[in-house]
Amino acid sequence: MNVTGIIIAVAIVAAIGLFIGIFLGVAANVFKVEVDEREEKVLAVLPGNNCGGCGYPGCSGCAAAIVKGEAPVSACPVGGDPVAAKVGEIMGVKAEKAKRMVAFVKCQGDCEKTHDDYHYTGQKDCQMMAFVPNQGPKSCNSGCDGYGSCVKVCPFDAIHVVNGVALVDKEKCKACGKCIATCPRNLIELIPYDAPFAVACSSKSKGPQAMKECKVSCIACGMCAKNCPAQAITVENMHAHIDQEKCIGCGTCKEKCKRNSIVDLMK
Repeated sequence: MNVTGIIIAVAIVAAIGLFIGIFLGVAANVFKVEVDEREEKVLAVLPGNNCGGCGYPGCSGCAAAIVKGEAPVSACPVGGDPVAAKVGEIMGVKAEKAKRMVAFVKCQGDCEKTHDDYHYTGQKDCQMMAFVPNQGPKSCNSGCDGYGSCVKVCPFDAIHVVNGVALVDKEKCKACGKCIATCPRNLIELIPYDAPFAVACSSKSKGPQAMKECKVSCIACGMCAKNCPAQAITVENMHAHIDQEKCIGCGTCKEKCKRNSIVDLMK
């Protein structure tokens, strides 16, 4: 064995290692991105769910947007007012009290109120219903399929399928919006936690057909809208919808609705 050759080889490897180390050190300094220390502090008080409910890519994206002034200190829907207050302290501003929002499923089409047109044995996934006959076995093609795509994406265990229709536990819901983005029929919306009434129907069928499809379907008769003293209700796409910002909680709409399509959320 040539000792000299071994020494030369070791020296070459060491020199290469030293060169790479120096190169990486220089590169790190040259391409170093300065991070506002407030961003790290904000990130530390955020919940860390990375749910995307704030509209930014995870908690780090939310923290960066807040520090840059692109998002309010109350941008995190999961953290709510307590987290907003902490972020406000870091940013040196007073956090405005945010209105708590929760998800609401605009459908009551459970196994008692609607029926199946045929027996379905395929993959139990709401996204797949667009590719099966009649867009799914349920008689109402606008309602909840009950296969739980929303349940699978909820990071807070706040939504479950009960008797064939998705229901939200508003005490657990953090308004992250993942269920809204997942529902292929756009049945879920965010409403105030203390909203008194909501229309639990999204049927697009005309009156007679809607009545055949579901026992509590909205038939777009307009009685709720005509009698609402706050003009908070509109009827579009064959079903009614309540503007929660205008609603005064008088209950007239529920009283006038003969189809029981409007539900009392305060019970």
